Amino acid sequence: MPIGQLFLELGTVIMVLALGGRAAGRLGITPIPLYLIAGILLQLLLHLGEDPEHFIHTGAELGAILLLFTLGLEYSSQELRDNLSANRQLGVLDLLLNFTPGLIAGVLLGFPPLGAALLGGVTYLTSSGIASKILSDLGRLGNRETPTILAVCVLEDIVMAVYLPIMAALLLGGSLLAVGVNLFVALAAFGLAFFLAMRYGDTLSRVMNVDSDEALLLGVLGLVLIVAGAADLLKVSAAIGAFLVGIALSGPVAERARHQIEPLRDLFAAVFFVLFGLQLDLGRVPDVIVPALILAVLTGATKFWVGWTGAARAGVQTRGRYRAGTTLIPRGEFSILIAGLGAGLTPVLGPLAAVYVLLTALIGPVLARFDAQFAPLLDRRRP
Repeated sequence: MPIGQLFLELGTVIMVLALGGRAAGRLGITPIPLYLIAGILLQLLLHLGEDPEHFIHTGAELGAILLLFTLGLEYSSQELRDNLSANRQLGVLDLLLNFTPGLIAGVLLGFPPLGAALLGGVTYLTSSGIASKILSDLGRLGNRETPTILAVCVLEDIVMAVYLPIMAALLLGGSLLAVGVNLFVALAAFGLAFFLAMRYGDTLSRVMNVDSDEALLLGVLGLVLIVAGAADLLKVSAAIGAFLVGIALSGPVAERARHQIEPLRDLFAAVFFVLFGLQLDLGRVPDVIVPALILAVLTGATKFWVGWTGAARAGVQTRGRYRAGTTLIPRGEFSILIAGLGAGLTPVLGPLAAVYVLLTALIGPVLARFDAQFAPLLDRRRP
């Protein structure tokens, strides 16, 4: 593709995102829903070449990583440790309420057992990237309910460190030994990264804290990408690897890194969301819209209940409970990944997951924005 055409197509995509961001600012909402809609419109109006699509896919992955890294910068290792310990029961409730509907739906739709288990994974996982974007856009990173949201997302990623290696080995027809090896490697990698972040975070912060802003940016970005890449190769979420790097950094270096990374995060986060709209196979939407809508409503309610319950246990009042519940509703990048594992096993799983993710990613951010309007209605219904 000529370089001029590449620039034109990428420039068009970014200008559409800029217009969506401006519209969101006037409406007072997070731009996520408008970015998703922009992706669908771009798919209809603009036939992107291979090079722009490759850039968008790569940029989307980078966006998810930077979103989780900057979220990790908001918390210390001790806060994370205490938070996870206090919310273990909430993690079990989350697994039961949100994995089960997908599993049952898969059985009712005639999926094979592994396909039904994959759909359970699709409905289980909150999108950490979308949740962190909502918290950032709406200025809620310091709210009392935010640690509960964070704990749910991290506990889900821990479950994924067990779930993904097992499912991958079963889909490949691997032996029990292969399943065990994959599981051990994933858990060992996650445990080692978690230990290093907790134990040597202060040392890492001192090493990274150089006077030059340019050297700091390059050093931090390089470290995030290395850890994220290693995590992905070891079957652990790349985003959770980046999150642990953010947790490890503290003090002045964390504050400086946040200011350095935020412009890059905002650019690639927008690309991350528009990718969902671009990936949606519009021709398959009529076939899966009804089950996707039913699942979105059902698991939106169950995920809302998880956030509401967790925030209530933390002593948060009605409005904060509402914010926690709605922020956890969106599913995202991991759900698409899980559906992709079963593309050859259950072809309808991919389109169903894509429409389901799109619906929850639209519903969650919109409901999260209107906490002042809807939370009092729930408060009146409480005995």
